[in-house]
Amino acid sequence: MRLIFMGTPDFAAEGLKALLGAGHEISLVLTQPDRPRGRHSAPRKSEVRLLAEEHGISVLTPSRLFTDEEAIGRIRELSPELIVVSAFGQLLPKEVLEIPDYGCVNIHASLLPRFRGASPVQWAILSGDKESGVTTMQMDEGLDTGDILLQESVPLAKDETGGSLFEKLSKLGGKLILETIDGLERGTIQRRRQPEEGALRVGLLKKSSGLLNWNEPSDRLERRIRALNPWPGSFSYLLGKQLKLWKADSLPGGSDAGELSRIGRLDEERILLEAERAKLPREDFLFRGDAGELYLEKGRNDILIRCGEGFLRILELQEEGRRRMDAASFLRGRRIFSV
Repeated sequence: MRLIFMGTPDFAAEGLKALLGAGHEISLVLTQPDRPRGRHSAPRKSEVRLLAEEHGISVLTPSRLFTDEEAIGRIRELSPELIVVSAFGQLLPKEVLEIPDYGCVNIHASLLPRFRGASPVQWAILSGDKESGVTTMQMDEGLDTGDILLQESVPLAKDETGGSLFEKLSKLGGKLILETIDGLERGTIQRRRQPEEGALRVGLLKKSSGLLNWNEPSDRLERRIRALNPWPGSFSYLLGKQLKLWKADSLPGGSDAGELSRIGRLDEERILLEAERAKLPREDFLFRGDAGELYLEKGRNDILIRCGEGFLRILELQEEGRRRMDAASFLRGRRIFSV
């Protein structure tokens, strides 16, 4: 089929890769403009752009497709049979939606109507869902509100992270878009409207989303740590330094914890400063009761942190400027954990 592809990050690149592998004719790729990334904030091309250029495909980078008459004119000139969209980061104007014979199909990393919007992969874990999946959707003018074409679910593992789920859904998205195109060509797909029951719209996660609120229950904090691994990473502060937490177990009632000895406290003042900087409600992060207290579990080289309910047993962490390590390595040679 003669296609135009629109997408930006790794997830979208997997879809483009699948289309190329299946021999579809892709005449044009649209992706977001180069963005500053990395330590030196140098502008970098998107994963989709890199893949397109590797295959000699023309690329456009409109900052806002709604007002880019040149890009819209180019799409109209190419007269695609279908436009495939995956994590493009922009809504499409009605005039673009109406150009292709088969319309525009979106690859969305959730079981719509649940988790419309940005960051659906992480939100499935944050919400404690038992499954996630991919939906191919006939696009309309709304945000992820179009008719469902195909949908496939995957179970979430107990230790599922944002990274591991992203990888699963990326591959599933590539598979599902090929099945969708085949079904459209054969006329075998039965479109169905999204039910409003269960519809949930979620927002974009930012670096500040990783700041842990120790007044929350331990199970919610454990899910956040998994959901935001690897990006943006969950963090707190100890002795003025950022402390990233990569892996933890939840002890909801504390009943699984052994004999505990207090060894310190997280840096509440630094946490509050970070909350203010990120424009988060300062009062939400004020420690209540014993929240933020650090404990050592007798007979184990484990750090436990008191939460609003229960404890978090920290298994893997990373101090600012250092590598990731297990709790035993972090504890080695340390005596002071608060001021």
